[in-house]
Amino acid sequence: MPAVAVLLSGAAALAQTPVGHTLPSVPELLDVVDKATTDPTGNTPTEWSAPVKLVVLFTLLALLPSILAMTTSFTRIVIVLGFVRRALGTQNIPPNTAVLGLALFLTLFTMAPTLSRIQAEAVRPYLDEAIEFEQATTTVSTILKEFMIRQTRKSDMALFVSIAKVPMPEQVGDLGLHIVTPAFIISEFRTAFEIGCLIFIPFLLLDLVIASVLLSAGMMMLPPVMISLPFKLILFILVDGWGVLAQGLSLSFR
Repeated sequence: MPAVAVLLSGAAALAQTPVGHTLPSVPELLDVVDKATTDPTGNTPTEWSAPVKLVVLFTLLALLPSILAMTTSFTRIVIVLGFVRRALGTQNIPPNTAVLGLALFLTLFTMAPTLSRIQAEAVRPYLDEAIEFEQATTTVSTILKEFMIRQTRKSDMALFVSIAKVPMPEQVGDLGLHIVTPAFIISEFRTAFEIGCLIFIPFLLLDLVIASVLLSAGMMMLPPVMISLPFKLILFILVDGWGVLAQGLSLSFR
């Protein structure tokens, strides 16, 4: 888990690389893995061949989507965007690719302060050989844990503490990631569903009004969704729905 965290922070650093800068090559990535597999004394590196290092590297990189969903703001954002599409009744518009892309970039935007701290306090010192791999992973885990704790309800944290049957420490930051992470995830689910309900209500009322008008006009065979869809889109555009949604999601994170 700590090794994945360092690779996650490295990926975040790559995402912030200005246009025109050269991205790390495969040998440079292998060098990072080599540092991670070196004996703590610095004298005898473990006997890992380049193919083995590549397998380890790509395996850890394959876990990045799960880490992204579990420890960042991505979960809340993508659920809310799904609610918006369902409330509008546009089915597959915007397409899944566009929704996931917007969720990803909003995640990078909201996580920018946290990712900047990781790059400054863990990734850069480690690449400069100022700190050891263990210290870098501990720093990354601590920074991510601080972010998750700020978003997590105390009741959700207490729930998993009681399930794990461990005493609640004086400082919540002393809890392990195996407790903080699931508490953070279910807290994000709850927050996303609350936001989704607030988004659904005005569109649901519009559906009810359209259905009542059609029923009173004797047009019972005409689907209300077909008539209400243009009005939903007009309402969403008039209130600058995407801008309001992006602002609200960004400000919902502490």
